[in-house]
Amino acid sequence: MDLRTLFHTATPVIGVVHLLPLPTSARWGGSLKAVIDRAEQEATALASGGVNAIIVENFFDAPFSKDRVDAAVVSAMTLVVQRLKNLVALPIGLNVLRNDAFSGLAIAACTGAQFIRVNVLTGVMATDQGLIEGPAHQLLRYRRELGQDIKIFADVMVKHAQPLHSPNLATAVRDTFDRGLADGVILSGWATGQPPTEEDLSVAARAAKGQPLFIGSGASWDNVAQLVPYVNGVIVASSLKRNGQIEQPIDPIRVSRFVEAWQRAHHKLQELTRANANCRGSINEPLPAMFVHGQR
Repeated sequence: MDLRTLFHTATPVIGVVHLLPLPTSARWGGSLKAVIDRAEQEATALASGGVNAIIVENFFDAPFSKDRVDAAVVSAMTLVVQRLKNLVALPIGLNVLRNDAFSGLAIAACTGAQFIRVNVLTGVMATDQGLIEGPAHQLLRYRRELGQDIKIFADVMVKHAQPLHSPNLATAVRDTFDRGLADGVILSGWATGQPPTEEDLSVAARAAKGQPLFIGSGASWDNVAQLVPYVNGVIVASSLKRNGQIEQPIDPIRVSRFVEAWQRAHHKLQELTRANANCRGSINEPLPAMFVHGQR
């Protein structure tokens, strides 16, 4: 998959809109207008700060259903996404938590959203919602039935979960691409706001073999320089919130700061890559591994 086709850049920053609790969720506040207003404010802040895309999540609906969500949640998310598409000129995606990829695809098909995130596409994960089985077999057929090329980005070793068996990370990445037919793979830390280790990023980058690899949690302007060499893009939420607190709204100043740090890190990486390529041409030595991992 060529990320430029979808995001108009090979190194996208995807900002997250965490929806306030939706109808039927445990903390539903009774006002869908409040949900929409907050979502519109956050989408505007993300767009003005320079992100390349937005993904909408029912993040505050915890505790989550492990698969299909209530119809009221689907209806509310459809309305929100439609409002955001009329507000910002950015690609929009969906993550229907905990793992309702079918509703995500359906909402995307009806609103013109371009991609979804799936926490568990292949394998079996033990989570706080119980055992979640990857729905790749049915999901890919459902996408074909919908007749739309909605991209599927899937987590491997997703946060807040443990695999029922113990696969090698590299094998999990390859299985997600080759057997789950994901368009991109997402690697996160162990929990919300926690980055993956550089060791895991290195393993995942080698296994991805140039196919899209995203960081799914824990990226901030303080650590992007260490993360950038291994990945193509980033999904970011916590560090963009006011005071870095997950329950707070998006801070446009923090968005701009993150995007600038991301772009600066990529610029420096490109300069180092060119310098090493010139050096390699002189002494006929291969590039260091970190420059190969990220396919720069």
